[in-house]
Amino acid sequence: MAVVGSANADLVVEVPRRPDGGETLLGSDLRLFAGGKGANQAASAARSGAEVQFHACVGADENAAIIRARLLEAGVDISGVTSVERPTGTALILVTPDGENSIVVSPGANHALDIAFAEAAAGDWSQADVLVLNLESPIETVEHVAAAAAERGVRVLLNAAPAQRLTAHTLSVCDPLVVNEHEARILLDDNGGSSFAELAQRLLDAGVVSVIITLGAAGALFGDRSGIETVSSHPVDVVDTTGAGDAFVGATACELAGGRSLRDAVEFATAVAAMSVQVMGAQSSYPDRRDVDAWRETRAT
Repeated sequence: MAVVGSANADLVVEVPRRPDGGETLLGSDLRLFAGGKGANQAASAARSGAEVQFHACVGADENAAIIRARLLEAGVDISGVTSVERPTGTALILVTPDGENSIVVSPGANHALDIAFAEAAAGDWSQADVLVLNLESPIETVEHVAAAAAERGVRVLLNAAPAQRLTAHTLSVCDPLVVNEHEARILLDDNGGSSFAELAQRLLDAGVVSVIITLGAAGALFGDRSGIETVSSHPVDVVDTTGAGDAFVGATACELAGGRSLRDAVEFATAVAAMSVQVMGAQSSYPDRRDVDAWRETRAT
């Protein structure tokens, strides 16, 4: 499988609460983690057992070196990661005691992931069983690559985050489209009146081949033309939710690339995400497959 997407350095500070406008709060020591939705998803998929190629743009700086090192540790093929003359993308993350986070992203080198860059790498990602995309990359690149991959017979998993409107054609090649509740409502211009099942059905009616709506502690809802189902979450003590959605996406892609059903993929990914929120950081929290399998066994008994 392949991931075409973003790579960031995550700068994390724990705070007692989110600051109000004009307010200064004292937080914890600053911690630096490798992150970015694309890199996170690649790392999660690799730790889940997939062979993963990652295509991204980073700067020629220390943060890029950290990102490369963490991806190699996870088992990701980073031959498609290119240095450009812009700083590596950076995410500023505030984590509150309940494990929730607020994030501001400075894209930096990620903006260099243009259509020309993606096309230059097409010889690699077009051979994948599953191609993962997200919206931290330029929208025009994502839509171009999604269409080109579908034309080549590659299964496209699109994580529509951060939420942006998508063309009907892009929606039509998503198998699956992965969103959380808020992203689903933005895509559909829904003011909160629809249930989760109704949101999923409306996305299917809009043309997506299959859909997954992640619901945090409530689990996930998924479906295709044959119907809509739910998977429950795993109750855990939450430390940090940063990157949990990416853990879910990467694990889902791994299972789909391995030929598993959408239900099996969602069940496995839900466990991976639950394990990830018990540890600080994004990629640093992602478990290896043997640990996930063992954890799932203990939860089943």
